[in-house]
Amino acid sequence: MPQGRAQPVYVVVLTGGIASGKSTVSGEFTRLGVPVIDTDVIARDLVEPGTPLLASIVGAFGKELLDAYGRLKRRRLRQLIFTDEEKRRQLEALMHPEILDEARRQIGEVEAPYCVLVIPLLAEFGRGPGIDRVLVVDVPPEVQRERLAHRDRASKSEADAALRAQATRAERLAIADDLIDNSGSLAATLERVAELHRQYLALANAGQE
Repeated sequence: MPQGRAQPVYVVVLTGGIASGKSTVSGEFTRLGVPVIDTDVIARDLVEPGTPLLASIVGAFGKELLDAYGRLKRRRLRQLIFTDEEKRRQLEALMHPEILDEARRQIGEVEAPYCVLVIPLLAEFGRGPGIDRVLVVDVPPEVQRERLAHRDRASKSEADAALRAQATRAERLAIADDLIDNSGSLAATLERVAELHRQYLALANAGQE
């Protein structure tokens, strides 16, 4: 990814399956002072009322995806794409180029030794250029289902559909340079983040020498 500084910033991509705890991990990196660029946040900003991308999505999928205030019904959209692979691919074709362009822009503004780029669907789309390290947050599928039921009030069929729409656990683990097992205690997860933070600082600083 092109950068505006003399040396490219070291980019760690954080990924993991749905409801694996990526937000907990990215939040701890933020607390440690690491710039975090979240493609989910970028995606939400890009479909605010009045944006060209939202108009494109409504044109492709219908006005029933908008609420009374012109905002995107995200839960309705998730249900649609998790049950219809063709529509999911259509949505991805609309959104991903826009998200990638904005992520590149934000990376170009990073002044820190390294940044964390959150890409939930990295395993689905592959490891592209400009990625130095891949960190996978991992939990067993049964934990994902439990968290989806609690967090999103998802039914069993909805949770199963959400998992089927993503890469398998084995596929995610296959692309990992580093791993966080987030099925244990919060303290253990935070300790692992601190360990990785020290490692990434060392790697980033070594690359600048």
